[in-house]
Amino acid sequence: FPQKLWKMLESDQFQSIWWSEGEKCVAINEELFKDEVLGGAGPQRLFDTQKMESFTRQLNAYGFTKTKRDDQRSASLPEFLAEEAAVSAHSQILYYYNPCFNRAHPWLLERCMRR
Repeated sequence: FPQKLWKMLESDQFQSIWWSEGEKCVAINEELFKDEVLGGAGPQRLFDTQKMESFTRQLNAYGFTKTKRDDQRSASLPEFLAEEAAVSAHSQILYYYNPCFNRAHPWLLERCMRR
């Protein structure tokens, strides 16, 4: 599972899943992911499930935890309001973190095991 996930993140084939800005979290556009990965057939069908809940259980089984987007907020009101609008546009984006799943440290992937 972690190896398949890593290959997805490194591929340009998928628009619904990517590394977050710090490349320490997996970012998933939930609705697009359901259509693009879970609902599809053929080469984009990497996982046995068609349900987001089952995919999330797999993430949890391998030590991923859901996290919030890690942004620092601006002190000025206009910038803060602009950031809030941008964050609400990301409301369908889910972020998952695992200390052994980090783009800068691919050798840690072997430690990413099922609980």
